[in-house]
Amino acid sequence: MFTKRIKGIEPSGIRRILELASQVTDPIDMSIGQPDFDVPDHIKEACVNSIQAGFNRYTSSLGIPELRQKLLSHLHARNLIVEDLLITSGAAGAITLFFLALVEEGDEVVLTDPYFLNYRHMITLTQAVPRFLDTYPDFRIRPEEVDRLIGPSTKMIVLNSPGNPTGALHSEEEVQLIVEAARKHDCWILSDEVYHDFVYDNVPFVSPAQFYEKTLIVDSFSKSCGMPGWRLGYGTAPKEVVAEITPLQQYLYSCAPAPIQKAGVLCVGRDVSSDRERLQKKRDLVYEGLKDYYQVAKPEGAFYLFPEAPGGDCYPFIEKALEKNLFLSPGDTFSRRSSNFRISYAVPDETLVRGIEILQSLARGA
Repeated sequence: MFTKRIKGIEPSGIRRILELASQVTDPIDMSIGQPDFDVPDHIKEACVNSIQAGFNRYTSSLGIPELRQKLLSHLHARNLIVEDLLITSGAAGAITLFFLALVEEGDEVVLTDPYFLNYRHMITLTQAVPRFLDTYPDFRIRPEEVDRLIGPSTKMIVLNSPGNPTGALHSEEEVQLIVEAARKHDCWILSDEVYHDFVYDNVPFVSPAQFYEKTLIVDSFSKSCGMPGWRLGYGTAPKEVVAEITPLQQYLYSCAPAPIQKAGVLCVGRDVSSDRERLQKKRDLVYEGLKDYYQVAKPEGAFYLFPEAPGGDCYPFIEKALEKNLFLSPGDTFSRRSSNFRISYAVPDETLVRGIEILQSLARGA
């Protein structure tokens, strides 16, 4: 009855955990990856004012000119090689458009493992061939893995830095490794940069778009402006790619919501330093609280940790955590392995402290 492609799209393990958490009176929910701050008031007001002013009709499928131009200027000021862009329904909308337009059945797509779950299912949807670049245990990109995986059959390489679920930030050396391989084999790099505003310890963020023309940036305002439910993002690409995917956007989504695009103009270049400092303190709190109990890499960005579960299997461990009302995300949602589990520390400090205490007691066998 159903196509092979849709049968390969499995429900997210995160959503299953969220449904369970909704049934608990006092959950300690560290499973969902969304900011713990709300949309700034002046951005809310801009959206409401746009609705009240009647800006509620279709826009161009490319997005409204003032948002596109402000984004282009902002990206060029960051010295990124960007020719054109279009506004999408979140970063996921841009990822979908790029995969459908550029990846065909049988094409090889390289992605780091662990990975954000959308990539794996877009590979399934396009009937491409996944090639996993193993980054365990420290979530670093190694030259021998790059040489082994990236070759003449590679159509696209997917990077996510800082990464979900690991919080790992790719260094300039790692990014250059990928860029050199992509240039050698003339393939695309899809760079998911939705967490680029949340990099800690004054470590520089490096984008492949600083060096390579065939970089496709996907980004959104979900994390930087606390608006994951608003679904506002964008994708950058060479002009000919944007021209080709614009009709596809028209038939899939028509356009991003009009009043939210208007409010999005105020999101570009927003100062997130206070939110970043607060999240860095949360990162330090949870990492220091767990490093002596778990095998865990210190994240350099985003708002996740990806510790190894005691015994190397996350499911018995997550079940024990659930008995104490602690909700975590299973590692095989983001990986071929089920050895790890994801913690989101973008939660209130009280929740974070309670979660750390439970995790420590579980590690002690209590």
